[in-house]
Amino acid sequence: MSEEAAAAGTNIGPFEIGRVMAALPHRYPLLLVDRVEELILDQRITAIKAVTINEQFFQGHFPGRPIMPGVLIVEALAQAAGVLAVESLGLAGSGKLVYFMSIDGVKFRKPVEPGVLLRLEVEFVQKRSRVCKFAGKAKLGDEIAAECEFTAMIADPPKA
Repeated sequence: MSEEAAAAGTNIGPFEIGRVMAALPHRYPLLLVDRVEELILDQRITAIKAVTINEQFFQGHFPGRPIMPGVLIVEALAQAAGVLAVESLGLAGSGKLVYFMSIDGVKFRKPVEPGVLLRLEVEFVQKRSRVCKFAGKAKLGDEIAAECEFTAMIADPPKA
């Protein structure tokens, strides 16, 4: 994609799991983005996590009252941000990793239960070549389940 197209805020979504997996190194059971509905380069992403009773974490969180752990909701937002960052910076498929640096102002407003589509809305707050700041909301329909701001660094994976 040309720099002019990226600068214009081109929508490159929607795309399915194959392209998500090309952008992220995560795999089962920790891949938490199932689909991208919209990705506006250099601006924002809307992605989906289909939350099913088959998720491993529901076995223990909590028996008889399954609720998605808040840290995994934040991780899902971070993974959506990772897709946004690598696609916007032209790094998809490069092997680069997106590492958390900070998480701020996390608020959990509604429990996320099995059988829902968790809508992950993330936007750039600040973007540099290696460090990006994001604002994210995880939604159930029109209701906010969780929200936060976070900063991430784009770097090479550690040497084996």
